[in-house]
Amino acid sequence: MKNRPRAVLGAASSIHFLHDGFSEILYVFLPLWAREFGLSFTQVGLIRSAYTGGMSAFQIPAGLLAERWGERRLLAVGTAVTAVGFIAAGWAGSFVPLLILLLAAGLGSSVQHPLSSSLVSKAYETGNRRTALGTYNFSGDVGKAGVAAAIGLLAGVIGWRAAGATYGLLGVAAAVAIVPLLSRLGAGDREVRVPSAGPAASGWGIRDGRGFSALCAIGMIDNATRTGFLTFMPFILISKDLGVGGVGLAFALVFIGGATGKFVCGLAADRVGVIRTVVLTEIATTVLILTVVAAPLPLAMGVLVPLGIALNGTSSVLYGTVADLVASQRRSRAYALYYSLTIGASALAPTVWGFVSDAAGVPPTLTLVSLVVLVTVPLCLVLRPAVAAPAGA
Repeated sequence: MKNRPRAVLGAASSIHFLHDGFSEILYVFLPLWAREFGLSFTQVGLIRSAYTGGMSAFQIPAGLLAERWGERRLLAVGTAVTAVGFIAAGWAGSFVPLLILLLAAGLGSSVQHPLSSSLVSKAYETGNRRTALGTYNFSGDVGKAGVAAAIGLLAGVIGWRAAGATYGLLGVAAAVAIVPLLSRLGAGDREVRVPSAGPAASGWGIRDGRGFSALCAIGMIDNATRTGFLTFMPFILISKDLGVGGVGLAFALVFIGGATGKFVCGLAADRVGVIRTVVLTEIATTVLILTVVAAPLPLAMGVLVPLGIALNGTSSVLYGTVADLVASQRRSRAYALYYSLTIGASALAPTVWGFVSDAAGVPPTLTLVSLVVLVTVPLCLVLRPAVAAPAGA
């Protein structure tokens, strides 16, 4: 099939669109839940941590199971679990049931990132892999922007319970379509092992342990920064007199920037180098978060698009670099390990920053979040020898 790689990329991108929509509407709902259930900042963080923790917990098992069963079956089952979790959340009457249902939904969504990334990287084994992964990640941010804005508006009309359940029904329909679609493309089935002329990959298939460790550390800090900021961004904007209805717009602006950043930064890394791209985006993240904290509302809203570019652009570069550091036949489990660590950091961050916010307030917390991201700069120097950058970065 001449256009098979492009078709696989389209299918994986659609799945990514759906799942990132599920993940990001939580940010829109957080202020509504805080008001309805009388939650502290720590409890707000725990809600986000429950979903992200569920995503993290099954990353490695999903990667290992995919080697036996294939990606497409696990993607279908995981999507169905996530969708049903959001439908059931509409009946939650208090904090604890909501927490449990979102944990289950996160477990279902855990299959998406490692398995879809693996599908794309296999489809583009012979070229343009990082650009393809940048396109895949671009689709996720399109989902974040579009779904966050749409569900925010819908929640204002019919309430968050019905709005979340409506999107959940869309997820159920997608889950039913995944297996026949990927089967038709010949993608996501269990791999048949063939003898190799070279040495077989063992364990995790990691070719450069030091480089992979640095890559994971950068990804963990980057993800923790993103979830820490997005969890508490609506609260600082509301404190600047932004209405609750404007929160959905604020997230849409960040995610539009994120969609642009993931696509553009993937291309930039192919042309100017991984290290330069990561350093520039992380420094920009610090400066722009500090601007949101300190500036009046119009300026804070005005920098959300460039902040989204910086905040999310790094991830495309890091995702593509995973494939450079591991053997191809172990890519599903290597992506699973990477996502397990980075999403695990995302899971812990909202709760940790929630404790800090309860103790010191949201502005000092976000200031600290912005400064922690600078730790990635020296880590880039550790990663540099392991990265084959086109521009010699």
